[in-house]
Amino acid sequence: MNRPPKRLLGRRELVDFPAFALGGVEAKVDTGAYTSAIHCTNIHLETDAQGRPVLVVNLLDPGHEGADGRSLTFPDFVLRDIRSSNGEVQERYVIRAVVQLYGEHFEAEFSLSDRSDMKYPVLLGRSLLREGRFVVDVGRRNLSYKTQARAAARRARS
Repeated sequence: MNRPPKRLLGRRELVDFPAFALGGVEAKVDTGAYTSAIHCTNIHLETDAQGRPVLVVNLLDPGHEGADGRSLTFPDFVLRDIRSSNGEVQERYVIRAVVQLYGEHFEAEFSLSDRSDMKYPVLLGRSLLREGRFVVDVGRRNLSYKTQARAAARRARS
């Protein structure tokens, strides 16, 4: 069985979230973290018209390009214990979301937490990186976006 070649990621990447209409979000590639994470504020539960709980959040900070302050609603979510980088276990909501790298869509689990004190609003963890998809070169950055930009420039010249 032939596997597709592994793609190279840098220690930092710019990622897109097509379902959220967000592009060029700075992400730290973290092979020590299992679950990916995305910065959210105002995380709370509400009840939909059928009486079911839905998760409501504000994604990213208003100052981030593309973030418009609107609330996003997630009917499918779980509450899970997540171990933070300092070893502390926290209960966090986890959703499935599509992230775009190298022009391809990859579905992954993202824990939702306030990362305002972190340098990067998104963390890409091992569960996204595994399955032979990617190799990380810690000396490089934004390889996915650079590859996409070169491909777009070639198409424009054709």
